[in-house]
Amino acid sequence: MHAYLLFTLPLLLAAAEAPSLEGHWTVDLSVKKDEPYTRPMTLKLAADGTVSGSFYDSKILAGRWKTARGRTCVSFRTTDGAGPYHTAACLVGDTVQGQTWAEHRDFLFNWNAVRAPATP
Repeated sequence: MHAYLLFTLPLLLAAAEAPSLEGHWTVDLSVKKDEPYTRPMTLKLAADGTVSGSFYDSKILAGRWKTARGRTCVSFRTTDGAGPYHTAACLVGDTVQGQTWAEHRDFLFNWNAVRAPATP
């Protein structure tokens, strides 16, 4: 029993300190470096593997998250009222790398995000 605790305690502590995709993010959608364009993303990860929140001021309508192969990723759908936006993103260190596909607008956009500053 003691050996088990000694072995698992460091793993549990590392997991507790590991960054999470859950929370508030600032997504960089800039096309030109000298013209910054950012939008908010809020992710709520449920124990059943679903994700909710918002992206680009649109409610996440359906989404899933999973940790596997050494990374945590989300996939979800939003809409602009004209058609769906499909987004996939993974936590990489303390940032998020993602892409959004809007078939009705004929584009795929790669983006990065950083954790949003805490609000008082």
